[in-house]
Amino acid sequence: MSTLAYDGCALLGRQLRRMRNNPGLLILTQTMPVSMLLFFGYVFGSALAVPGEAYRSFLVPGLLVATAAGGVMTGMFQSAQDVHRGVTDRFRTLPVSRAAVPVGQAVADVVVTAAGTLPFLLVGLAVGWRVEGSALAAVGAVGLLLLFRFACVWVGIFLGLLTRNEEAAGQLGGATFLLPLLSSAYIPTDGLPGPLRTAAEWNPISAVATALRDLFGNAPVPEGAAWPVAHPVAGSLGWCVVLLAVFVPLAVRQYAHGKR
Repeated sequence: MSTLAYDGCALLGRQLRRMRNNPGLLILTQTMPVSMLLFFGYVFGSALAVPGEAYRSFLVPGLLVATAAGGVMTGMFQSAQDVHRGVTDRFRTLPVSRAAVPVGQAVADVVVTAAGTLPFLLVGLAVGWRVEGSALAAVGAVGLLLLFRFACVWVGIFLGLLTRNEEAAGQLGGATFLLPLLSSAYIPTDGLPGPLRTAAEWNPISAVATALRDLFGNAPVPEGAAWPVAHPVAGSLGWCVVLLAVFVPLAVRQYAHGKR
């Protein structure tokens, strides 16, 4: 086994134990998407022209992607916490691969996200959402969702290492809640005014949400949309590749040098 894989597995275990020892945060991150599904599905859904059950079928994939985008916030906070408390400096003194610590954090986050996706989907089924596509396409949708979460966590890790402060990371991470609002996670974008619609459709969240709806068979691909939304699977994969290509090297370099 390579040094990176061996060290990464060891630090993956450390990260999972860290999450287990903070059950309050774990419970909050797992129950928040379910709470949002019930709130948006029954409160907002009743105010929309789309019938309640149809809106909930539209909403479930969007909330999955909005939750995945929350990886920016969790990655940022955990990295900043480790830097602020001196944990990162202690790790730098160990003879381990420089990439192992952020890799372990990112993989642990995806493992926890995968475990939390199942109860959310069960609640979705209970409120009327259904997988109307093939089983293979549904598996592909979950895989794409986890890949997007993995990419978002790397963005957060870099930003957390850059801010180096728990409080600042918490405040900046809270601002990421706005990202799904300017996307098709909660509402269709075809009714938005021109510039706002363009911005929403070039938001990576819109591409991934549209891809999940397409793969689950919940909604057709909108006509006349920007390229990432008109070709949602390819657009989603493209966004994930771009995010990983940019932020993995930046995060590893920032971790290795520990400078602003």
